[in-house]
Amino acid sequence: MIDYAVDADGIATLTWNVADRPMNVINRDSTAAFDAAVKRAIADEKVKGVIVTSSRPEFLAGGDLDLIRDIQTAEQSAAASGPFSATLRLLEKSGKPFVAAINGTALGGGLEICLACHRRIVADDPKIQLGLPEVTLGLLPGAGGTQRLPRMIGIRKSLPYLLEGRKVAPAVALQEGIVDEVVPAAGLLARSKEWLLSEGPQGAVKPWDAKGFKFPGGGPQTPATTQLFFGVSAQILNKTQGLYPAPEAILACLYDGCHVDLDNALKIEQHQFARLATSAATKNMIRTLFYSMGDANRLADRPKSVPTRRYKKVGILGAGMMGAGVAHVSALAGIEVVLLDTTVEAAERGKAYSAKLLDAQVAKSRLAADKRDRTLALIRPATEFTALSDCDMIIEAVFEDREVKADVTRKAESAMSADAVFASNTSTLPITGLAEVSSRPDRFVGLHFFSPVEKMPLVEVIRGKKTSEATVAQAMDFVKQIRKTPIVVNDCPSFYANRAFSMFPYEAMTMLGEGVNPDLIENAARLAGMPMPALALVDEFSLELMHKVYKQARLDQGKNYKEQPQDEVLVTMVEKLGRIGRKAGKGFYEYPADGKKRLWPGLAEHFPLAEEQPTLEEVRKRLMYSQSIEAARCIAEGICSIKDADVGSLLGWGFPAALGGAVSHIDTVGANRFVAESDRLAKAYGPRFEVPPALREMAESNARYHVS
Repeated sequence: MIDYAVDADGIATLTWNVADRPMNVINRDSTAAFDAAVKRAIADEKVKGVIVTSSRPEFLAGGDLDLIRDIQTAEQSAAASGPFSATLRLLEKSGKPFVAAINGTALGGGLEICLACHRRIVADDPKIQLGLPEVTLGLLPGAGGTQRLPRMIGIRKSLPYLLEGRKVAPAVALQEGIVDEVVPAAGLLARSKEWLLSEGPQGAVKPWDAKGFKFPGGGPQTPATTQLFFGVSAQILNKTQGLYPAPEAILACLYDGCHVDLDNALKIEQHQFARLATSAATKNMIRTLFYSMGDANRLADRPKSVPTRRYKKVGILGAGMMGAGVAHVSALAGIEVVLLDTTVEAAERGKAYSAKLLDAQVAKSRLAADKRDRTLALIRPATEFTALSDCDMIIEAVFEDREVKADVTRKAESAMSADAVFASNTSTLPITGLAEVSSRPDRFVGLHFFSPVEKMPLVEVIRGKKTSEATVAQAMDFVKQIRKTPIVVNDCPSFYANRAFSMFPYEAMTMLGEGVNPDLIENAARLAGMPMPALALVDEFSLELMHKVYKQARLDQGKNYKEQPQDEVLVTMVEKLGRIGRKAGKGFYEYPADGKKRLWPGLAEHFPLAEEQPTLEEVRKRLMYSQSIEAARCIAEGICSIKDADVGSLLGWGFPAALGGAVSHIDTVGANRFVAESDRLAKAYGPRFEVPPALREMAESNARYHVS
């Protein structure tokens, strides 16, 4: 795992080469190999200096998260992370100069190796990324990263890297002081050796191990830094609502560690690392954000027998916001697009949407003008269905109206090639019903994009009753090609994400109708970790849209429709008051000219406050449990897999990552306790809180959705 070589000039080269993994990672075996190589170089009297580099395209991708998954106690945490931290401390105190020859991306533990070396020289490649992204998975750098970086570049400058997981290219890393040199890739090893032979002997002592060391920009006891800690601490609490322990633990490492010498600071770091490694929030985040999302992005559940399909040209029916968004992301992926609408003007407006987004990127110097022009050239506005004849896929993105969708389906199929896939971007209408007008329902699939398409990473691939496995597989191929994350969902009204997520705003509207203070509802949602308060969210995606879904459900179900507790509030707001949401400037909130939106005072008149108000915790529980119960129903009905349910809830509507997703939330609470609380809520508020029998059986047997 570590190739060891010493040249005639006494320069040892330790080359990372973890051959049994797709990229270099830090695990028990590679840590032991690196420790042995470091000790060998230190002990060898012939070795004058050491180069640490990699034989792989990347330098080091970081730690193997399998290590964290198995940690249950602080002792196990120390056994997993302590040895690597000790090796790096040995390296920097050895008296021999070590230089990191950074040939590729160095993240997490990879960058921590570099920080411990006495010199950091990186190849001049803008694709290389350097950073400490552990916080994004609920962890902290556990091999000195929280201590060496602030001692190198200053406490204030280190905060974005540690608390936000910022990653930068070599040029920025040099400017920030994270690396010492940027050199052409071909001369990386030669320059590293040159430094070791010329300046290495004088540079083998780290500044913080020398007498009189002072923090760049001021130490932890200076007034400015003390004020900084107080301010950042408040910002973290406001942002995380106490759900995410990693930022607070990192800040504790900084504050406590920067008051003591490095050896004691590393002990503090290990203590805080163990706190995170054993926490439910961290395990939830790693499980869903790394493992489950990784499986979704690499199409782990795609039918293996179906050959992978690459798309060259797609047709999009409807150039409104959704159709224009799908056209944009398709063109960005290098796919030709026929953007079809009823008039040339409408189709051109759809293309103009992409032009606006691309122009903004050019203005910010994030995109070259010629790249913008090439991308726009891939989108061809059209009005005739004959333009679809050579498309590999047709995506219907017209109004949520069965008759309109049926009409464009027939017209498109009359022009499509025999092997093209037809996909509907419906958000609520079952695919099986829409496919009834199709002459080839086996090639008919749902692709539910989320708005705005260019920002939202999730796409639900909806399998109708007659959709073939080959069509599902090829739909997943398309989603991956446009750089989105697919989850596979079996057909039902509203599918998975809209069905489970809708419980959040529905419960908020139900409570409003009961007389719960709207400020209490909004604060409970915020404190629960949802990205936006519930009533504000309804305003954003429009009460009018929800009202249309309600009317369609009544129409579809006829006499079988069951009145829902939120219906009265929805009807009052839209039909009686004409308050349809933010786009009209009036909904649950009012939107004055000063831009400071506030809850509409008129709510008190139409939804009078109850004399007795529930606790904040009760409101929070109703908002969060309602989502997880509906997700559990979807699992019980076979609508989607457990992994996809969690991924869909994080990417589709921003369910708190600290809870792992709508299904992991149940595991976090514990099935037994969750069911008992749900039973209490059902008795108090209605049958919508009744859990499915499968979840009740889990509770009785102390089972979990996730094994680990």
